[in-house]
Amino acid sequence: MIATSGLDGQLEATGDHDFHRWGVILAGGDGKRLLPLTRRITGDERPKQFCALTGSETLLKQTRRRVSRMVPTLQTLLVMNRAHECYYADNVAGVSSTCLLVQPYNHGTATAIAYGLTRVGQTDPQGIVAFFPSDHHFANEEAFSNCVDLAFIQAKSHPERVILLGIEPEAAEEAYGWIEPGFPLASGSGTLISEVSRFWEKPPRSVASWLMRRGCLWNSFVMVGALGAFRNLIQHTLPELLSRFESMPAMVAPGREHRALGEIYQKLPPADFSAEVLSARPSDLAVICGRGLGWSDLGDPERALSVLNHNGSRYLAQADIQDS
Repeated sequence: MIATSGLDGQLEATGDHDFHRWGVILAGGDGKRLLPLTRRITGDERPKQFCALTGSETLLKQTRRRVSRMVPTLQTLLVMNRAHECYYADNVAGVSSTCLLVQPYNHGTATAIAYGLTRVGQTDPQGIVAFFPSDHHFANEEAFSNCVDLAFIQAKSHPERVILLGIEPEAAEEAYGWIEPGFPLASGSGTLISEVSRFWEKPPRSVASWLMRRGCLWNSFVMVGALGAFRNLIQHTLPELLSRFESMPAMVAPGREHRALGEIYQKLPPADFSAEVLSARPSDLAVICGRGLGWSDLGDPERALSVLNHNGSRYLAQADIQDS
């Protein structure tokens, strides 16, 4: 699939694709850990996804462009927070209002994901949905696209499972979550998809080294699955979250959900999708191993600086950040 840009600047996907493919970009984080860096670059408090850290585009625009290689533009939803509107307005110029999911405030990844699933379900009950964090870097975007395309194919073949993109580790990283693969899900040699045995969240270096030797993978938090597979995960772990969103009146038009959303968010505790959903149901998951993607989660200042330095960025030296 080839990404192009329309006359109004909106990203578009051309070529053959599955019309039930949906993408949800998670762009509602507050980016507090990276504020010393982003504040120095921009002079304000904007979260990292609205900053140009690794080039001339903001991380959100990079993510939109990357996703457009795999998912039609009008089937790509952006989950934002109302408080960030002054920062994201320029990033979503030309995007249809039906594609903007504006939360009252950041209430955890599980809540944002439930919101995205609800919108897809109202439009396309047969949808296969991919979730993309908006603060990641991929040096090899073509390899990333190939992995996600494969995940879409596997999600269609295994509609009962959510497919995770695992990253072949380059180091015994303590700050990442790790996925321990189980048995291959498909027969035959060279299979790329496995069951998930368990998760390891930010293990100490000695454990991370052991996980690396065992063939465990970094958890990228990129996920693809049939709508029903995601609903099943949440139904078994956070059933009230699912029921609250599904009780939102179907007649509430996209873009006019503010009051209903406010009531839902007030009645629910914040929830983390990795800790409270994925880790609790590994048997409902599968993992694909991504190799040679050049992936980094830019949520940590040290990792962001590493990418900046590798790219020859004109921005700050590490000493500048530490002294700020």
